[in-house]
Amino acid sequence: MPPKALIFDVFGTVVDWRSGVAAFVAPALAARGLETPPEALADAWRAEYQPAMQRIREGGRGYVPLDDLHRENLDHALAALGLAEAFDAPARDALNPAWEALPTWPDVLPGLARLRERVLLAPCSNGSTALMVRLARFAGLGWDCILGADVARDYKPKAGVYLASAAALRLAPGEVMMVAAHDGDLTAARAAGLQTAFVPRPDEYGTGQPEAISQQWDLIVDDFGELADRLVD
Repeated sequence: MPPKALIFDVFGTVVDWRSGVAAFVAPALAARGLETPPEALADAWRAEYQPAMQRIREGGRGYVPLDDLHRENLDHALAALGLAEAFDAPARDALNPAWEALPTWPDVLPGLARLRERVLLAPCSNGSTALMVRLARFAGLGWDCILGADVARDYKPKAGVYLASAAALRLAPGEVMMVAAHDGDLTAARAAGLQTAFVPRPDEYGTGQPEAISQQWDLIVDDFGELADRLVD
């Protein structure tokens, strides 16, 4: 059954978080005369992402928007790199919007424009509504609405996040397709009853190697252009 809506993982699938965060923090590192590569700070910051959400998924902490988790995670990342003394609290606050200023992969905007001719489009991200709106403005993402963690008050890959996104659109899970570059995201979405599409992003971590595919997803495409070829034309 052709999907009536596509919902997207954002960090890694739609936007290049690693290059974007590195570009954002580079001037602050340079201004302090620090030789730490900005990509190292981006990687260390991202490494705190899943552990911070896991406590919430497991019920050990109530829902906290990702904006606040990112700010807490920055403290850990700076400490891990030996940079804690170089950044006071206001300087750290000034770095936190890095996650709202990320570039899309080159195929994303033209692909989304074609897909929007046929289906509803929305992020299903662990980012907050505020973060997703600002990122959309920065990157030119023409979403029909913002879905994900703030709607469900929980974090992927919990089933409720995918189901809340479908429900917000008044669609059955099987009428919605989850699009992601991450196998685990799609595994959880399929278990919740959604259709699935895998789009590899070999440069997400700067390695040139895409994430391994564990299952035969409903669609496996090279980029958003091919996704549009399969669903629109």
